[in-house]
Amino acid sequence: MLKIRLTQTGTTNRKSYRVVAIEEGKRRDGKAIETLGFYNPLVKPAQISLKKDRIEYWRGKGAQLTPAVEKLLK
Repeated sequence: MLKIRLTQTGTTNRKSYRVVAIEEGKRRDGKAIETLGFYNPLVKPAQISLKKDRIEYWRGKGAQLTPAVEKLLK
């Protein structure tokens, strides 16, 4: 099953995240099928960039959103 979730990037204490489509069983930082955007909570206001058309495409294919990604979409 596919999930749309966050993966960590950056260094210790300077985390940023990518929104990716990935198989459910893969590791947190495993190889993603497609990168769908990014999220940087360290700048004010937080920097969010999402490819909403691609997210809807993957949701149409049966991918599920994690709670963190659902919050970003709102």
